[in-house]
Amino acid sequence: MAQTQARTMPGVLELLPREQIAFQRMLDVIARNYRLFGFLPIETPVMEFSKVLLTKSGGETERQVYFVQSTGALEKDGQPELALRFDLTVPLARYVAEHERELSFPFRRYQIQRVYRGERAQRGRFREFYQCDIDVIGKDHLSIRYDAEIPAVIHSVFRELAIGPFTIQLNHRKLMRGFFEGLGIADGEQQMLVLREVDKLDKRGAEAVRATLTGEGFGLAEDVVAKILEFVQVRSTSLADAVAKLDALGSGSETFEQGRDELKQVLTMVRDLGVPENRFALNLSIARGLDYYTGMVYETTLDEHPEIGSICSGGRYDNLAGQYTKSHLPGVGISIGATRLFWQLREAGLIATADSTVQALVTQMDEAHLPEYLALAGELRAGGIATETVMEGGKLGKQFKYADRAGIRFVLVLGDEELTKGTVTVKDMRRNDQFEVPREELIKALRVELEQAAVMPVARD
Repeated sequence: MAQTQARTMPGVLELLPREQIAFQRMLDVIARNYRLFGFLPIETPVMEFSKVLLTKSGGETERQVYFVQSTGALEKDGQPELALRFDLTVPLARYVAEHERELSFPFRRYQIQRVYRGERAQRGRFREFYQCDIDVIGKDHLSIRYDAEIPAVIHSVFRELAIGPFTIQLNHRKLMRGFFEGLGIADGEQQMLVLREVDKLDKRGAEAVRATLTGEGFGLAEDVVAKILEFVQVRSTSLADAVAKLDALGSGSETFEQGRDELKQVLTMVRDLGVPENRFALNLSIARGLDYYTGMVYETTLDEHPEIGSICSGGRYDNLAGQYTKSHLPGVGISIGATRLFWQLREAGLIATADSTVQALVTQMDEAHLPEYLALAGELRAGGIATETVMEGGKLGKQFKYADRAGIRFVLVLGDEELTKGTVTVKDMRRNDQFEVPREELIKALRVELEQAAVMPVARD
């Protein structure tokens, strides 16, 4: 029987153990910060009923859905009843609608799970990837103050991840819609098309956007496009600068004024929540391509690596679960695409493999002393130190080489001399030095070293 070639399908990120540890630590940092702000964990099934998942017709994302069919259904030639989730927002909408009477509002949830999309196979695009979402869902009403809290969460997450200076960019859909109305672009569908186009400004450049808006697809007048480009290129350098630039926009429609007022409130409260002014800014080109955003919108970028694009995005929506319930459930939230972010950071050299989760390796000097080695490992584990024991002997140098390659920091040697003296020799692979310590003090000594190593560097603001 011919062997099948072992290969991974395109569009997935399969990591080696030390890379997986680094990725898991990223997820742990995100989850910990979400919990610090009072968000509660939920999980939803990887599969949903197709009719629930595909509540809207069309849309690029919905054309990328993977349908799920059992063998029995295939035999009966049945239509796919189930599909894999393509994001976490639609399952959240179903979840809230289904459990509405059991939940406390405002409902603050975080969710870190895989999602699936039928992406074209290309570098950096994934068919299976982790999303890390938070949302605050209100019942009938949700204060604009929650919109200000979201950037504070973003700041907390990326400050601890320490991947470099970043900026949380904010805008408001109502401000943009009101501005377009003032230019005579009042049709909702046309507004959405223009919004999607100006959202590409930082990627495509002003001249490319100008050519599109004045071309056959849009046919906007040159003076209208000039005003749009002037508007969407507004950026701020401080809170005072943001407020001044918003005030300088002049008067507008009721929608415009509501958007400007809410944006000023949010920007001020973001500062009051402790986010430094060099970490957030006004950016009037941020629109977010998804139709359901109705208010605040956010995008976060790395200052020194703009080529990576947005590393965290989201915004406010009026009615999360309108397809499933008559209740009015406004919300605000953001999502971090952790798989793509990790891949991008690794490609940019901003993240490296991690040390092993195994903290100590007990070597084998003499097979006759194996019971002593096993007992030492047991003592370390009882003291909370993850420990591996070399079960098959060999040259000590080979055992040290194994520890180095596996990323295990401490290698413990218990030879005849150490057994006689009641000591253990500890080789610190990170510092490339070694020391001898009484056996009864070993756990305490290793804990001190490990606690010092566990203090993660935090990016300065």
